[in-house]
Amino acid sequence: MRRRRLVGVFLALLAAAAAGFALRGWQDFNAPGPLAEERRVIVPRGAGLARLAELLAEEGVLRHPLAFRVFVTLDGAQSRLKAGEYDFPAGVSAASVRDLLVAGRTVVRRLTVPEGLTTAAVLDLVRSAEGLSGEPPEAGEGRLLPETYHYSHGDSRPDMVARMQRAMDEALARLFRDRRAGSPLRSEAELLTLASIVEKETGVSAERAEIAGVFVNRLRRGMRLQTDPTVIYALTGGRRALGRPLTRADLRTDHPYNTYRVHGLPPGPIANPGLAALEAAARPAETDALYFVADGAGGHLFARTIREHNRNVARYRKLSRRLQ
Repeated sequence: MRRRRLVGVFLALLAAAAAGFALRGWQDFNAPGPLAEERRVIVPRGAGLARLAELLAEEGVLRHPLAFRVFVTLDGAQSRLKAGEYDFPAGVSAASVRDLLVAGRTVVRRLTVPEGLTTAAVLDLVRSAEGLSGEPPEAGEGRLLPETYHYSHGDSRPDMVARMQRAMDEALARLFRDRRAGSPLRSEAELLTLASIVEKETGVSAERAEIAGVFVNRLRRGMRLQTDPTVIYALTGGRRALGRPLTRADLRTDHPYNTYRVHGLPPGPIANPGLAALEAAARPAETDALYFVADGAGGHLFARTIREHNRNVARYRKLSRRLQ
């Protein structure tokens, strides 16, 4: 009888000790952790719970990796932890670590593609973007919509390029459908080509529609577009900067993209236009202007006649000499 009593006391003490240990473990699980400052950690795909707990302990996120494994297993969260890149705040508790991993609140990265880059330049940006995997595929000139794209560590470069292509396809389809009545643009491809020229001609948002209107007027009259950016593209193929001013000899270059020699639009786009340039090409300003030239202050002077245009050119040249 006495032996049974001793065994009962021992089991009660053991249970009390286990309960106390569990309580302290639970309190520690919810208490502030050891991180002194925010830390970014990449949780690899396929890492088991044991390896994950060890990794987080090595990074200073967890104080007791074994306790983390126990409590995560007990609450059934083991199979719901998500891989990815995480920013763990200073003092984050083990419980909050679990919640972050279950919710998959990974770091959101951003890749901004400026308007007017050639496709070669855009692919270089994608290639150098930190955290993406794989090699970007080739893409047609002008087929990638410039904007800011969000992604997570481990996303693929082919997927990123595909997103840019889908965004451009959707924008083109919508804007071609909604283009101004009587537009001489007969296809989405022509809309894209004109928008790329507008994009390269001006960085002034208020001018885009008027510049598009000038080119539309020229197309309607069968005039050559005579736009310098197409000549630069003819000389470089969009693979490099020209690095010098155009010469008269350049303007005589025999090339299908040289709009000083050929009538109408060039065979394709010369860059990746942004949404504003696409909208300008689809809905150009109603203008009588047929010519424009730089005004020396970042914008342009527009003219309806060649005589007026020549005066503007002379004014620009005089200002340029004064500034030299």
